[in-house]
Amino acid sequence: MSEVHSALASQEGNLSDESISFKENVTKGKTGYKRKLWLFWALLGPGIISSLSNNDAGGMISYTMTGAMFGISFFLPLLFLLAPIDYNMQEMSMRLGAVTKTEYRQLLLNHFGKFWHWTSVAALTLANLMYIITEFVGMTAGLTLMGLSLWLADLISFAFVCVVLLFMGYWSKERLGILVGAINVVFIIVAFMSHPDPTEIGKVFTSWPDVSWDLQENGVLIFILATIGNAIAPFMLYYNNNTTLDKGLTRKDLRLGRIDIGLGSLLQPLFAAAVMIAGAALFGQVANLDDSNPSELITAFEPITGRLGSILFALGLFNAGWLAAITISFSSSYTVAGAFGWKRSQNHKISEAPKFYAFYFGCLLVGAVAILIPDLPLSMLAVFTQIFAIMLFVPDLIFLVLLTGNRKLMGEYANPGWKRIVGWGIVSIYSAVSVVTIIFTVMGIM
Repeated sequence: MSEVHSALASQEGNLSDESISFKENVTKGKTGYKRKLWLFWALLGPGIISSLSNNDAGGMISYTMTGAMFGISFFLPLLFLLAPIDYNMQEMSMRLGAVTKTEYRQLLLNHFGKFWHWTSVAALTLANLMYIITEFVGMTAGLTLMGLSLWLADLISFAFVCVVLLFMGYWSKERLGILVGAINVVFIIVAFMSHPDPTEIGKVFTSWPDVSWDLQENGVLIFILATIGNAIAPFMLYYNNNTTLDKGLTRKDLRLGRIDIGLGSLLQPLFAAAVMIAGAALFGQVANLDDSNPSELITAFEPITGRLGSILFALGLFNAGWLAAITISFSSSYTVAGAFGWKRSQNHKISEAPKFYAFYFGCLLVGAVAILIPDLPLSMLAVFTQIFAIMLFVPDLIFLVLLTGNRKLMGEYANPGWKRIVGWGIVSIYSAVSVVTIIFTVMGIM
């Protein structure tokens, strides 16, 4: 592990040297099978962490409610249909950082001016604060079921997320993130414990969906928008872009970066589908879903999966919130610190970048305090956060496609024709989601 530390340190000091790549650094002195294994382990990072962080506590609560509301339905194949959106957005973000060696935020300032630069920074900060609140909602849910008071559960959750500050260097924090993300496997276990019907699952992937489209009757529109919204998130662009720089990837490492992102884009819908399948076991079992809270959803699993199943689900929810809170807070810290010219890197010690880490700490504190507000509709807050955040993200999607398509900036690594079509397709989808959300909010349907 010290070898990778040295490689990252060397890369950080030689970002302009195209003759040295991350791959060459971490595999130096290794040959054959050992080299391949070490390279595979070392390449895992920004893409997989970003995708798994997008399966945050709020997203998992939303997926659980979707399953409980609609059972095994067309939402399952929808998750996998959205995976290419996740991949392509993150690939553009990673490629932009690896080729230009410049933060997205700085490129936004250079090419589109101060207004859009500060608008993007403000939108990201607002969206991330909403996400962080839902992370604490998920983390505290299981702890309160163990008999802890909300404030004590909140304090413990806050302490766990702050522990990451004790890990020195980007590499250590990245390995912690991967380890935490791997715990998502508990959702697959809970899905099996809920005894789903394989035939019913197969049917939704091979037949036209049978669902009521009366928007005011069952709120199907809200959950469709939330599912589409949860495929990508604003923090993913900034986190992937900045950590690409922190990790020292260059244009020679694009293939490795794409593998990393591809793995994340496959695992994200897989774990999300497991949660939705588990949630489908609650179909018709939970009254007044709109007014429920995550603790009630976890408790509802006990008659179906037993006490162990509900404990595992609570563990998964805590873990999802923990990883996302870390990732999302760092994306805010990178962006705000860059905007104000502060030192910013996970490779810095706290004493070397105090403002960077202070903002990280502050974001978490706001989220921890917010959930203590009485009578918050915690479960539906998680659903609406997915919808609202993506509305704030549309301008950044447009700028990302424009920047990665700029041949003067990207050279031969600019978006080819098919990639431009994909990029503008993603922009169109999320612009439509935003317009529909605004229209139906005004009409009082949402």
